[in-house]
Amino acid sequence: MMASPTPEQPFPTREAAEKTFADRVNRGKVETYRALGLRIVMGEREGARFQDAYDGRWYWNCHCNGGVFNLGHRNPRVVAAVRAALDHDDIGNHHLVSGLRARLAEQLAASTEDRLAGVVFGVSGGEAVDLALKLARGHTGRRGIVSVHGGYHGHTGLALAAGDPEYRDPFGPNLDGFVQVPFDDLAAMDAAIDGTTAAVVLESIPATLGFPMPSPGYLRAVGDLCHERGALLVLDEVQTGLGRTGTCWYYQQEDAEPDMVVTGKGLGGGVYPITATLVTAELHAFFDDHPFVHVSTFGGAELGCVAASTVLELLAEPGFLERVLELGERFEAGLRGAPFDVRRRGMTMGLAFPHEGDGVLAAAALLDAGVFAVFAHHDTSVLQFKPPLTTTDAEADAIVAAVRGALG
Repeated sequence: MMASPTPEQPFPTREAAEKTFADRVNRGKVETYRALGLRIVMGEREGARFQDAYDGRWYWNCHCNGGVFNLGHRNPRVVAAVRAALDHDDIGNHHLVSGLRARLAEQLAASTEDRLAGVVFGVSGGEAVDLALKLARGHTGRRGIVSVHGGYHGHTGLALAAGDPEYRDPFGPNLDGFVQVPFDDLAAMDAAIDGTTAAVVLESIPATLGFPMPSPGYLRAVGDLCHERGALLVLDEVQTGLGRTGTCWYYQQEDAEPDMVVTGKGLGGGVYPITATLVTAELHAFFDDHPFVHVSTFGGAELGCVAASTVLELLAEPGFLERVLELGERFEAGLRGAPFDVRRRGMTMGLAFPHEGDGVLAAAALLDAGVFAVFAHHDTSVLQFKPPLTTTDAEADAIVAAVRGALG
């Protein structure tokens, strides 16, 4: 099927699009995707699906770009809010007071019952984690950062230093003061936190590890160890937050007490990039004495604030989070008896297969069946499985049927 060039897809063929992308953007990525049989060029998109721009085939999006599309593609309410704002707003000016930024910060603080009363805005998750670790060091006067093996926090600065060596070794030398321990190993965490530790940073449920679920009490206990020793607990909820697990933030299910929570991806409703670091009032007071110590020109851009405020309004509507729990149960029930285990909290799901590499094979088989999902990079026996939170029952049943047909 030959596609005609459009403003959204300016190249007449898939090969032309791939060649120009390889030449000008990232050749290695194109070659890797070809080897994996992943040659999708995204075209039209709506709700839980997107279409290939060249062959017209539709795919169920069960990866959602790590949660960017929690509310589906082009959510009508988010799009309408941003479209209306474009009549009179732009990104704003980060030097000035902003009512839109203030309103969003108030909504985010309320989502934590004001436990985390201050907000610092950014553009990417890496930037938001970087700010959290800078603030931890500034507040405590310490340098040490503890993270977990196989965790992922971004590709920039301190966030990169807290992540996997695979992403930072090519750019060495590595920063000192960073220690990693296994996830869900409280004894190892206990041994790692000492008088030099500024913060522990970890994903509440690590995505690239295949969503292993923390043992009951683990997150709370890590926070207790931090607070006993003068360190801070930073929870990266970029993938698990904003309703994905059935509560606004996963830590709320674990009765944990983070000092900071990082959010991003789905915060912009899939329409405008925006992230935030939520901090306690005590930590936020650091900026009373250092008001210009951290700035981000596009952090908290006003159009992004409009999108994010709409996202939080949708999450706060009666029945929304209950629906997430119901939908997750529907998926788990539909997949019961398939040749994999389902790791799940709400709509955060990992399909765990018996052998290393099975997640890669499953991703390929599902692609042939019209389902887009991605294997876990640091545990290739697991397939990350994250349909939108707005998936209808009929769509959920169709996705389950496709998965069972491809993998059963």
